[in-house]
Amino acid sequence: MLQQRAEPVRAEKAQSRAGGVEAELFFIVPTGEKPYAYQYTPPPGKPERSHSYQGHSVFLQDGRPLSDQFSIDREGFALVSHATGVNNLYDETALRERYYPETEALLKRETGAAKILIFDHTIRTAQETPRGVGKPRESVLRVHNDYTLKSGPQRVRDLLPLEEAEARLQKRFAIVNVWRPIVGPLRHHPLGFADARTLAPEDVVATDLIYPDRIGETYSIAYNPAHRWFYFPEMARDEVALIKTYDSDPARARFSAHTAFADPNFPDPKPLRESIEIRALAFFD
Repeated sequence: MLQQRAEPVRAEKAQSRAGGVEAELFFIVPTGEKPYAYQYTPPPGKPERSHSYQGHSVFLQDGRPLSDQFSIDREGFALVSHATGVNNLYDETALRERYYPETEALLKRETGAAKILIFDHTIRTAQETPRGVGKPRESVLRVHNDYTLKSGPQRVRDLLPLEEAEARLQKRFAIVNVWRPIVGPLRHHPLGFADARTLAPEDVVATDLIYPDRIGETYSIAYNPAHRWFYFPEMARDEVALIKTYDSDPARARFSAHTAFADPNFPDPKPLRESIEIRALAFFD
């Protein structure tokens, strides 16, 4: 996913407020042209990305008092208590042999899907010396959704044999992100979630992600004061956020605009963010 690199246009200073927090979130500034962002060093004369982001002061309601009411099929996100038996979430072998099956069982229980296909994971950390293997990424400080009406079905075709993919695409499927703090309580760059019911069609801006060998597509999100935002303060290691990033059923929440943000309640947050997210396809009969 594209990282926030350019200097944003600043909004009013974020502040705490009863029942939640007022914080600065960063939204794409639409230009009328389809935006793009290179995911590698662009060709000479080409900008890394075609668009900019603007900061807006947004009230994020504390979702903990309502956590038993949220549904990924209605609001597009949910908070779930879920302890893991994996001590070291940087251990690639343990992730694939133990954490993946744990997460698959969780998703089957929470979604009712007939089949779960976990297809990747991402570790994000602000630590200067990452403790794990691979290449951890930074928090994404812009409002976005990972998949679009185009790239959601394409993910199925990319991962499954052609015949099975086409059969699966005839029925309902969804893509769900399972997000967990590796250390807690999480105070540095928590996640904010927009109620999917408050997203208007004009708020979602299809954005090309240009790779050396392909072009992907995600949704950048434009600011709309009608959005209703929530967050779950100080998430613990034994909690996960479920984030609906695609659903083929238009009667349900199809996307969940989300972003990391700086919580003004913790101006010098410790520990620094370490998190892991699992991305999975959920297929329904």
